[in-house]
Amino acid sequence: MTRAKLKQMDVRIKKIKKAAEELKELSGGIQAVDRNASRILASTKMLEINISDILDLNS
Repeated sequence: MTRAKLKQMDVRIKKIKKAAEELKELSGGIQAVDRNASRILASTKMLEINISDILDLNS
């Protein structure tokens, strides 16, 4: 896996995280949306640990 590919994945992970956070803000307290957005954020955190943190270590 090249550093360029890892960087592309990192950018997309950050976009997913931002979108899930925005969705949670827009939900207006709809519990189903809040819970699912929280699940997306938890999965995104795992992706960050797997990809984003590797990039940080290699910088």
